[in-house]
Amino acid sequence: MAVLERTFTLSVPSSVENLAMVRDFIRNVGEHAGFEESDLIKLVMAVDEACTNIVEHAYGHDVTKEVTIKAIYDDKELNIKLIDTGRQFNPIEAKSESLKDLVRKRKSGGLGIRLINTLVDEVRYEFLDENKNLLHLIKKLPSKNDSNINK
Repeated sequence: MAVLERTFTLSVPSSVENLAMVRDFIRNVGEHAGFEESDLIKLVMAVDEACTNIVEHAYGHDVTKEVTIKAIYDDKELNIKLIDTGRQFNPIEAKSESLKDLVRKRKSGGLGIRLINTLVDEVRYEFLDENKNLLHLIKKLPSKNDSNINK
């Protein structure tokens, strides 16, 4: 049997005011894909953190720019693709300071990618061309058999 893949897309101006719309979009797609509440919360939090970083760091709060969110899922996983044309920065390859050093230096940033990595199953980053960034946040769907284990 062929696997059915579903794709949903949302594009919003790069502004923190639009993060509520992004969170609602991700929650709705996640519910449709079959995630339970605990995983929905993790997924929404990861996307919110990543989008906040795009707005603040890639675009520097430039509301004339756009963030595009593509949510693609099949029967195995949900891949959230965040696409922007901001400053290129690969958060996966960035040198990560220890938590102890961040606290000692009283730095408020530096925890975003760590948080995202704990909330989703896989994080990948790509440069699409000279001016596009693509961040993949992948969350595996619960197995159909998992829901019957505790019954």
